[in-house]
Amino acid sequence: MGWRFFATLAILGLLVGLMIGRLTESGPAHLERVEVLEDGLALWFDREVAVRGERIDGALVLHLDAGGKVERGQLRVAGKVANWRTVSEGKEALRLELVAARPLHGTWRGAAAEGRWRLEISLRSE
Repeated sequence: MGWRFFATLAILGLLVGLMIGRLTESGPAHLERVEVLEDGLALWFDREVAVRGERIDGALVLHLDAGGKVERGQLRVAGKVANWRTVSEGKEALRLELVAARPLHGTWRGAAAEGRWRLEISLRSE
């Protein structure tokens, strides 16, 4: 009978630990807003995000480990119009697509600002 008691305590301890872990687990970062800058964008998140970038047929695509709503807009790169949009890739992933008539190149850097995370993207065309 003693081993049943200890087995029950171990299972209950495991279940309580899992419930506490779920309650204290923070969700994915969240995109709060997008600002259009001169030759770029600034994306504001509630905390730091991981970013991976690639060029696909002249478009610049950034994969962000964050949630957020689908948005779109325009900006100017070297005086020419470029389009941007965010696309949901699931619950915890966003894709930012930047497209212009000419192939785009870009650099990005993130930093803590005003208690949030700011990802600044600088663009240039070929």
